[in-house]
Amino acid sequence: MRRFFIFIIGLTAGLTASGQDYEYSFAEASDLTLCGKVFQDTPYPYQRMDFTRFGGWETKDIHLLEMSSGIIVSFRTDSPVIAVKPEFLSIDSTNASGFSARGFDLYIKREGKWLWAGSCAYGKEIEKENGKVRKLVENMDGSLKECIVYLPTFSKMISVQIGVIAGSMIEKGEVPFRHKICLHGSSFMHGANTSRAGQTVPAFLTRATGLQFCSLGVSGDCRMQPQFAAALAESDAEAFVFDAFSNGDAETVRKNLFPFIETIQAKKPGVPLIFMHTIWRERRNFNLKHNEEEGSKIATADSLMKIAVKRYKDVYYIESSATSELHDTSEDGVHPSEWGYYLWAESVRKPILRILRKYKIK
Repeated sequence: MRRFFIFIIGLTAGLTASGQDYEYSFAEASDLTLCGKVFQDTPYPYQRMDFTRFGGWETKDIHLLEMSSGIIVSFRTDSPVIAVKPEFLSIDSTNASGFSARGFDLYIKREGKWLWAGSCAYGKEIEKENGKVRKLVENMDGSLKECIVYLPTFSKMISVQIGVIAGSMIEKGEVPFRHKICLHGSSFMHGANTSRAGQTVPAFLTRATGLQFCSLGVSGDCRMQPQFAAALAESDAEAFVFDAFSNGDAETVRKNLFPFIETIQAKKPGVPLIFMHTIWRERRNFNLKHNEEEGSKIATADSLMKIAVKRYKDVYYIESSATSELHDTSEDGVHPSEWGYYLWAESVRKPILRILRKYKIK
């Protein structure tokens, strides 16, 4: 009876439209289940920060945190076709592909595992793209399926509507992942250079572990600033993982690291803070200037983290790597390809899980 009730609501609340060869009914994603957000309640459902609760933001912070990177829509449907109809507030030009920066990425659970099912990309001209229906997958059987859709990494969304064949059922899914772990970091965590929205480090870790790694990646802007520390200290995250040394320079690390830790721990004692060693950027291989700058920053981070793990309880420092044996996983000398991001996620997966188990997060 409950499923039938939700089905009726979905049909009456959604819009019906002809897209391609199908008649669709649409449900707004925010009326389904949204997860993957550090701050679940925000004034607009597809942004990642509540700017009314926390102050001190710079224009760049707001711009990045209004993007929907890492936000997941969870739902169940028996429709043989799943489509999407978005309305964009902005579409950013970025070095992520269209399928990542302004596209949608669908996974469906099969035999207990999340299996990629389809994706679509949108163009850069909002006036042409808003309201356009694109299919994620078609020609499926009519069985009930548990689905998640990743929202675009570098776009801002006003509306996201999930489309199913008219007469099919669509209902809220459960939050399919356990706990809430904040993964705060640079463009690496935001999703730069990914091919699809579901190929970020937080996404890889979430699907591999069943734990909810919520992305708070802010491209080029993760330098352990006070405004981020103050906001994170008020979150309900049960653990934190930081890609904190990829942006900024050695002086930034010296200035911000200890106050960043202390601000969060003052409000969240006993919560693990796991810092990741930043990855090797392949442009260092022959560029002496970049090698010197990166080496100085990493040496500073290493020396200060040795102090931090002794000075502060519940603080950890782990190695990470996005490099294959061939050193051939970089897209542009700075950002990995999605294969490099997968290697990064795998390099930290077991160390993170070992730490989290100490806190009964498993």
